[in-house]
Amino acid sequence: MARRDVFANITSAHGDSPERKATPGYATRGASRSMISSLNELAEKAARADQNLSGELVVELDTADIESSFVADRMGDDDVAYAELVEAIRERGQDTPILVRPHPDAEGRYQIVFGHRRARAAKDLGRKVRAVVKIISDVEHVVAQGQENSARENLSFIERSMFAQRLLDLGHDKPTIQSALAVDAPMLTRMLSVSSRVPQTVAEKVGPAKSIGRDRWIDFAQKIERPSTLALVERLIGEEEFASAQSDARFEFLVAEIKRAAVPPKRPRNTAEWQAADASVRAEFKGNGKSYSIALKSGDAVKFGRFITENLERLHQEFLSSTTTEGR
Repeated sequence: MARRDVFANITSAHGDSPERKATPGYATRGASRSMISSLNELAEKAARADQNLSGELVVELDTADIESSFVADRMGDDDVAYAELVEAIRERGQDTPILVRPHPDAEGRYQIVFGHRRARAAKDLGRKVRAVVKIISDVEHVVAQGQENSARENLSFIERSMFAQRLLDLGHDKPTIQSALAVDAPMLTRMLSVSSRVPQTVAEKVGPAKSIGRDRWIDFAQKIERPSTLALVERLIGEEEFASAQSDARFEFLVAEIKRAAVPPKRPRNTAEWQAADASVRAEFKGNGKSYSIALKSGDAVKFGRFITENLERLHQEFLSSTTTEGR
């Protein structure tokens, strides 16, 4: 399936398009400068990905002879987007080949470097998959896989973070992981701060959560450091309400439940009732800390209330006398 150059209007690898002038008064610094720099990097990555495959011999492989990458970078496909990909390949064929390498442990088999969705679509359509075969090392494999996804796919923050954690667990050093994800050291630190605190089982249950960004995941990771909060989350991911929701909604459900659990329960009120022998008036008493209320009801409630109000001074003096006597 042919890919559009999504960066054509942002930057040009050959410098053959006029430079876009900055809007007057708009300072390209801070977050804006970082964003523009990131977009330029992604454009270069996309261009290099095309150059890596251009001019290479494309062969057709049986999907039964191909295995997935040794490190996963996704938490599930977007069903709508995948259906569109399958339909496009059905109608026009597979325009862009995938990249595979000879399987390091199984002769005659191959391992996908990138292009898992195209390989899956070919398999579902009962077709062979068009591929470029390259002999590359594990490090070259993960860098190529990561850069392709950074440039091409809309991987979410948690998907990228868990991918980084898997690479770290496999023994790859941080410079290699930074290169694979096209991120700097501070961003990788943030990613690993989330992936190291959010259990893989929890992250996989939540799913890609495409609309949930870095800051919210960092806050979530900090909250579940508390054993009681983590225990709550591990219980919630097994509930039907969680399982039946979409990925973004699952994250929101967990956050809402954590917040609700953090609210301290209201202190129970001391309540009591009293009713006159002739049932002409009834009183309800509620006490909580330094507050005490009396609610009078029934027919004589107003008259009795006025009587109490008019005799408050006398009643208070009687109260003081009684407490003084009790204290002796």
